[in-house]
Amino acid sequence: MVGSAKCPLTATTDEIEPFNCFQPGDHLIAGLLYGAFTKLASHAFREPPFAKRRRGLKMKWHLLPFSLAIQEINQDPGLLPNNITLGYTVYENIVHPRLHPFLRNFQFSNTSTGGGDLGGNTGDLAADLDIVNVMVLPNRSIQSVKVGSIERQASGEIKFAIHEEAIVWSRWSKQMPPYSRCTQSCLPGHLKMALEGKPICCYACTPCGEGTISTQEDADHCTKCPGDQHPNMDHTRCIPKDISFLAYEDTLGIVFVFLAMSLSLLTLLILGIFLKYIDTPIVKANNRDLTYVLLVSLLFSFLSSLLFIGQPRRVTCLLRQTAFSTIFSVAVSSVLAKTITVVVAFMATKPGNRTRKWLGKGLANSIVIFCSSVQMGLCAIWLGISPPFPDSDWPSLQGQITLQCNEGSVAMFYVALGYMGFLAALSFVVAFLARKLPGAFNEAKLITFSMLVFCSVWVSFVPASLSMKGKYTVAVQVFSILASSAGLLGCLFIPKCYIIIARPGLNIKEHLLIKK
Repeated sequence: MVGSAKCPLTATTDEIEPFNCFQPGDHLIAGLLYGAFTKLASHAFREPPFAKRRRGLKMKWHLLPFSLAIQEINQDPGLLPNNITLGYTVYENIVHPRLHPFLRNFQFSNTSTGGGDLGGNTGDLAADLDIVNVMVLPNRSIQSVKVGSIERQASGEIKFAIHEEAIVWSRWSKQMPPYSRCTQSCLPGHLKMALEGKPICCYACTPCGEGTISTQEDADHCTKCPGDQHPNMDHTRCIPKDISFLAYEDTLGIVFVFLAMSLSLLTLLILGIFLKYIDTPIVKANNRDLTYVLLVSLLFSFLSSLLFIGQPRRVTCLLRQTAFSTIFSVAVSSVLAKTITVVVAFMATKPGNRTRKWLGKGLANSIVIFCSSVQMGLCAIWLGISPPFPDSDWPSLQGQITLQCNEGSVAMFYVALGYMGFLAALSFVVAFLARKLPGAFNEAKLITFSMLVFCSVWVSFVPASLSMKGKYTVAVQVFSILASSAGLLGCLFIPKCYIIIARPGLNIKEHLLIKK
């Protein structure tokens, strides 16, 4: 007890905690004791608790506010009834709220370290404190190592820092170091997620999302990588993205170049055969000038596919779609002109039919020029409004930056493609209606099959290109160009070359005049 006891007590020992001394009817309050190097003994409460200095009690100043608060309570007759005196004992590690006003009225300093006020008038921290790990060396000397600190911040908050690696645990102790949380630390690449209904020290660890990283343990949030970088597999750092485009060195690029050059050589070979046998009936039939125009346009169609391979440049982006659309329009309009020529020729054989005046090269040439001019006008509008330009696609594929040509106006791209599809569909319908016209060299059947292949390829192109990403979108268009051009070349000219080379007996005027 502090001061003169009004009612001396004889202490007994607690059966649960032997170092706690009390008698039935005592009023117990809570206090905080510094227990290092201290052996607690029973007190008779007849003298102040610190009248005798115990050996090894290094920091007794921790208990001074507590003992002085008890002394002030006992000296104030307005706080306690008569014949009741307040003593103290170690019971729990909390402070009763009734002591707060008294504890706030005291200031103390550590005289062993040179003094200095450690507590303000409100009990707040008035100085920065070091957290010290006390170690007993083999020679029984004691060494104190700083392992952390408690520092005041300008915002009024208290910063608590502790360096776990600096703490030296006794090598004789088999107990694991205590944790101040109920979960293991979240590794880098993860972030903390609060658990509903759990304390703040209990949380779940969630991997960082796509495109984000965390570089420290127990991160509160993940950081997004810059647009030209992406996370590594562990989401612990950002690494540069790979540059991707349909290059000539890629497997697809090599295959497409080989196919384009092979089909171009095949087209030149067929053109050479037709020029060599220029005066034979099968070459003369159905306007050989249209045949040459069609073969040349197919040759340029195969070569135009090379514009889609390699790193996109400003010039190649401008030429890609416009050259492809114009060349294909010339090819398809030539097929349409050949089909209409077949129909007009058989209609002119009927007596009194006025379509005879339409016979000749004028009708076919007009169809090709008009249809091609419309497509060229659409391309000119496209280039004037919103021309294509080199661009890069960052978000589509993780870990890659795709270099591509931005079409500028997607609407104009589909308008040009739709117009070409309209010409192909018109050619298919006219050829299908003329397929049963008589004549050994009637091209209507061949045109029907060629337009069927052509339309099937480009109808499949639209959903395929929309479902692909990166350089594979360009690969789909290159394949469509090569496949549709090869369909026209194979269906229209391979049968004729077979007759010219392998069956010359069928390439005569008498066979041309045979009617089925």
